[in-house]
Amino acid sequence: MISYRVGHGSGYSLAVAEQLKGPASYFPSIEKKYGMPIAHWMSLLDAMPPVRHSEMVAMLKSDHGLGHGHANTLVAQFRANRKL
Repeated sequence: MISYRVGHGSGYSLAVAEQLKGPASYFPSIEKKYGMPIAHWMSLLDAMPPVRHSEMVAMLKSDHGLGHGHANTLVAQFRANRKL
């Protein structure tokens, strides 16, 4: 399993978090806003049955209150890492 740890209290310094590129650059703000590490969100997505990108985004929005941009970022990163 891939480990995601960024932001305050997650093992990476702010300087490292600021160097993240692409969708991962949103990870510190996602952790701060929703109070959960990225690994938590990836675990939720990993537990889902195989569904389309848009259905994964909809689940994060409806069941967990994430905004569209943050949900889309998490799903995009999840699917890219698993080559889906």
